[in-house]
Parts: sequence; structure tokens; C-alpha cells
Amino acid sequence: MTGDPLLTALDDEQRVAAEALIGPVCVLAGAGTGKTRAITHRIAYGVASGSYDPARVMALTFTSRAAAELRTRLRALGAGTVAARTFHAAALAQLNHFWPIVVGGPAPRVLEFKGRLLGLAAERSRVKVDTATLRDVAAEIEWRKVGLVGMDDYRVRLASRGAPGTLTAEQMLALLEAYEELKDERRAMDFEDVLLATAGMIESEPVVALQVREAYRHFVVDEYQDVSPAQQHLLELWLGGRRDVCVVGDASQTIYSFAGASAEFLLGFERHYPDATIVRLERNYRSTPEIVEVANRLMRGRPGALRLAAAAPDAGDPATSVPDAAESALATAPGAGPAAALAAERVPHGPRPEVVEFPDELAEARGVATRVRQRIDAGVAPESIAVLLRVNSQSALFEQALGDVGVSVRVRGAQRFFDRPEVREAVHAIRAAALAIADEPLFKSVSDVLRSLGWTLEPPAGPGAVRDRWESLNAIARLVDDQPAGTTFRTFADDLRTRAETHHEPAVAAVTIATLHSAKGLEWDEVHLPGLAEGMLPIAYATGFEAIDEERRLLYVGITRARRRLSLSFSRWSSGRRAEREPSRFLRELDIRTPGASRPASAAGSPARARR
Repeated sequence: MTGDPLLTALDDEQRVAAEALIGPVCVLAGAGTGKTRAITHRIAYGVASGSYDPARVMALTFTSRAAAELRTRLRALGAGTVAARTFHAAALAQLNHFWPIVVGGPAPRVLEFKGRLLGLAAERSRVKVDTATLRDVAAEIEWRKVGLVGMDDYRVRLASRGAPGTLTAEQMLALLEAYEELKDERRAMDFEDVLLATAGMIESEPVVALQVREAYRHFVVDEYQDVSPAQQHLLELWLGGRRDVCVVGDASQTIYSFAGASAEFLLGFERHYPDATIVRLERNYRSTPEIVEVANRLMRGRPGALRLAAAAPDAGDPATSVPDAAESALATAPGAGPAAALAAERVPHGPRPEVVEFPDELAEARGVATRVRQRIDAGVAPESIAVLLRVNSQSALFEQALGDVGVSVRVRGAQRFFDRPEVREAVHAIRAAALAIADEPLFKSVSDVLRSLGWTLEPPAGPGAVRDRWESLNAIARLVDDQPAGTTFRTFADDLRTRAETHHEPAVAAVTIATLHSAKGLEWDEVHLPGLAEGMLPIAYATGFEAIDEERRLLYVGITRARRRLSLSFSRWSSGRRAEREPSRFLRELDIRTPGASRPASAAGSPARARR
């Protein structure tokens, strides 16, 4: 049925994946290679050809947005009755169905948030803890459960991992014990328990295992590099020893290791299934050859990396090249893991990506905003432009800078800056203090208030909610540097209130501000990647090869979100000029030369120079 419209719409490699309907299949899909198109056409072709009963196919992914996208595409292809769900949604549906049969009564309710119950657990165990630390405790609970780390093993690991915040190991264990007790007393479970309880029910109840495996015969798992041990275990239980599973992923986009995700299941798929059909999607339909070349240079020679390749380069164009023999051998060497050779299929070529140096963070935000304004004035739709950041706390400067040049923004993947609890608390405290304090240097007045809320000059060590809280408060401290000379504390407080009140812009015709993590799976015509300095990307607390490599993959995800234009930038100084910074080591590897971009516009009036 090679003339089937569901197949003729695919390229050669996508067609191979779509026709491999039976047995284990692994699709190694580079960024922008049409993986969602391939797997939805594969499912639809299986249904149309009679190979699949649509009621017995399960498509699994990791976010509700991705699941909705799969359902929309499947419906358009005539396979709308196929189930497309997140792992958690699929597990919860089974748990709610079988709990009354196996246990009796309705299944326990699922907690939307752990925070309130953890607060009660802290009271019960007589552990004094702040809200930020409780968020880190919640993340630690999630990591332990999705990693299938039992409490006995966790006690041992806690010695090397360390407890969140200022908690001791004994306090942490007491807090976890009280949390589990409270859940049991209230007949509640958290989201991680949903996976564990469903797996436990299938393992212990043969009738449940039989019915689950009868209900679903074929599985497709998208973004397989993000699967956790708990999700992998549940998938294996659903399969029950059968082999009709298709996984799709890109090891170069593994950016959730901190949450328990592991690319080892993707990289080890062929070892687990020696006779698996392995398909490599290598044609990038998203980005220009110039952007693809930069992405490949960043990831060259790593497990799951992309070999340097570009299709049909212009004669004599140095922006594209073909891998030499040594480079190809490195990318496919035994033990290096599967590699995808990403070849740019977009025509025509676009502008070369650029690296721009700014004197400080404020100049960088204003410089990016000015460039965005110029592009919009040139006819580019605001919604086709994104500014992608390493951490949420960077957003305040860019929201302000874009607002100053009349550009509406949409903050994706995180609360808006002034909606964060610690920011609301700080704004309230500053406004209250401004009624009483006068005739002091502005920075002293602001920093005194922030110190009362836990802010310090030096950041806390390591990632997590405590660090995020510090970053938010530090962003307010940095806003002082943007004030005109002679600004009073009262004026600063009033300005904060005004910014908070004018916080919500329309969702349409707006430039997207997003973290690199939340940008995964999305794309824009033009992408700005600021803050590419040591200490920010890679982030300061990333130490060791694995942590640095995850930071590299995070930058790769950012680069491959761009379709037509890509701009990378960094600043030499923090806004307060307290510490000079080096450009990111990744920029030095890329060695991008940007002739003609030596003096980008800057609203601050400071010359920003391109770095060769």
C-alpha cells in the first residue's frame, strides 16, 4: 500500500517508521525532523490498513498539551478514537476503574499540591521549615518515587545527596514519614503514587493484569528520552512481555534528569530488543542550514548527538558542510549511542546566527528588546519571536525592557514575575517600608527590606525552590540599578506597584518569554538566547560532567527552537557591576563569527559589540 495517502505524505525515513507496524520499533528523531508527523501517520496507517484496532492502541506522552496535539492530529487523519494520554492520565484512569473492584470504595483522591500537607507534616514532626524548603522537599519526594528509590536506599543516599535547605537527614526522614502518614489518614495520594499504585495493582492482581493487557495491544511512546524508571516499569507491565511498542525520542533533548528522566531507556532500546527496527529521522524541516550547523557543532560526538550535515548547500557557502570521515566515525562509534545526522531541508538559506556581547545585564535586556522592536517594525509577527531564558528570575528585566519599547509579552511555562508569592510579599513589604523610610540610599532601603525576607548578597548553593526564591528577590534588588539618579524609595515602591498592576498582556500578538525547559516541543521563526555566560549557562551549581552535559543539551534545545533567525548574547557584568563574567564555554566552542553586527542597537546607549 505504498500509494496510500498516509504514506505518500512522508519522506523515506518517516515512511519506514510508519510501515513498521509490528514488533519493537525505535525512532531516533532529531529536532525538527517531523517525529510527531511520523508517529501519527504510523498509527493512522495501522488503523486504516486493518493492522490495528483503534480501541487497543495507546499513544503516551508527557504533557497534556502534547497529548492534545496527538489527539488533534490523529482525528484529522481518521484515527480519532485512538487513546492519546499522558502516563499519569492513563494510570489514573486504570486506578479509578480497578480500585473499587480490588480494594472496594472509590480510589483515594489525588493531591493537586503537596505543599499544604507537607506543612502539616512539618508541624506533626516538629520540624521548622519555610515555604521554599517545603517546595524542595516536595521535589525530593517526586525524585525518590519516580526513580523507584525505596526508603531504605533513600536513607543511604541522603548522606551524599544532602537534605533540602537547612534540614538535617533526621528531620527530612521524619518529615517524609509524617507526610506519608497524613496521606494515609486522609485517603489521599500524590501524582507519583498514581504510577506506583497502578503498577502495584497490575503486579499483585492477575485479573487486573489480564484486563489491562487485553484492553491495549499496541503502544507508542513519544519523547521517550524523558521516561522515568517508574514510567518505564509501568510500560513494561502494560506490555506484559509483548513486543508491540514504538518509542520515539532524541537523547540530545534530555533535559529533565533532575526530575528522574533517563535517556538510558532510549539509548539501550536496541540492547533490550536486538531485533528492533531502528529508524533515524535526519532531515530537519524546521530550521535553516545555518541554524542546524550551529546545533550540530554544539552536540558533535556525544551520545545521541547529531553529525554535521546539511542538504544541498549553496556552492562555496561556508555555513554548511559535510562531515568528514573521522567525525562520522565518532558519531557512530560503538558505545557512543545512536546518532542522528541532522540535515537541513529548508530552502533558502537564512542569516547566520550571531553572538553579541553587552556590557551588563540591563544593556543586554534593552539591546534584545530594541532588536525585537526593529523586527516587529519590519513586519515580523510578535508571536513568531521568542526570548528563551535559563531561569525564571531572568524574566523581570526582559519583561520590563520589552514593555519599555512597546512590545507585549507572554510569559510561558512559569508564573509571571509579580504573581510569584515571594515577589508579592516583597512588593508589599517595600511599599509598607516606603511610608516610613526616607533620606537613605535607595539600594540600602531596598536591600534592608529584602534581607528581612531572607535575601543575601551571595546566592544559596545548588538548585531548587530556595535558589528560585533567592533569584526572585535578587531580581528586585537588581531593579534598583535601572532607576534614574535621585529616585526615592517611595517612587521605587510606587513603580513596583504599577508594574504589578499592569502585569497581564493579551495572549495574542505578543512576544513569548519562556524558560528553556518550558520551550521544549515549541518553535518560533526568531529566537533570542540571552544570558549565555558562565554561571548562568551552564548554571553555577552544575558541577561534574553529567550536569554540564545536561546544560549543553538545554542550550541545544534552545537553538533548535529557531526556524529562521537565531541570536545568542551575554553580558560581561551583572547589573550592579559586582562581578565580571566570562562568556559561556559553549559559546567558545561554537566560535560563531558575525561580521556586520559589531554595534547592535541598545536602548541604554551603551555600545554592544559582537564577539568574534
